[in-house]
Amino acid sequence: MRVRHKPWAKEYLHSHTNWVVIDPVAQKGTWRSLFEVEQPVHVEVGTGKGQFIHGMAKANPDINFIGIELHESVLVSVLEKLVEEPLPNIRITAADANHLTNIFQDDEIDFVYLNFSDPWPKTRHEKRRLTFRTFLAQYEQIMKSNGRIQLKTDNRGLFEYSLVSFSQYGMTLEEVQVDLHQEEDNIPNVRTEYEEKFSSRGQPIYRCVANFPNKANE
Repeated sequence: MRVRHKPWAKEYLHSHTNWVVIDPVAQKGTWRSLFEVEQPVHVEVGTGKGQFIHGMAKANPDINFIGIELHESVLVSVLEKLVEEPLPNIRITAADANHLTNIFQDDEIDFVYLNFSDPWPKTRHEKRRLTFRTFLAQYEQIMKSNGRIQLKTDNRGLFEYSLVSFSQYGMTLEEVQVDLHQEEDNIPNVRTEYEEKFSSRGQPIYRCVANFPNKANE
């Protein structure tokens, strides 16, 4: 995704600290204190423009959501949605997914969403894929018992790679859909902007949910 630079993004984010966490590293271990209600915490790694996380928070008021996005110029789109329709159970921050364990304490998170992540198709870029084993190790470390990952993608190569990566890491696949929108009547699904675009072109959407057995059985 090519990011269009918005020079006003940083100032705009800093002016809304009721939703925006400016220093996520300093928040490590205390994220739950940011929310009005003590309840499960779910993290979306890579918010895009925020349609998914805003829709999920609206549909699930009994869950607190944290959105992580590398680019401030993208994160402002999530904030604009919150300004237009405020929700108390969302916090967002600009951060690098390579350093999640610097942001979250062990066992601090309940669920992780990976939506339409960059597939990094070249073999030499395998370590950059958000389902590579080093990323899985980070998710496992920051997640509580019964912690789960949901992956959605339009990229069959990334999907197949991720299924293998999850399995090789010792994770358990709970759900697998190779054409999610054919099953939406039975599976609650909040669509992302990318998801709507790809689906409108007839592209099937792949989805899976996986957990860490050692977490589930603690």
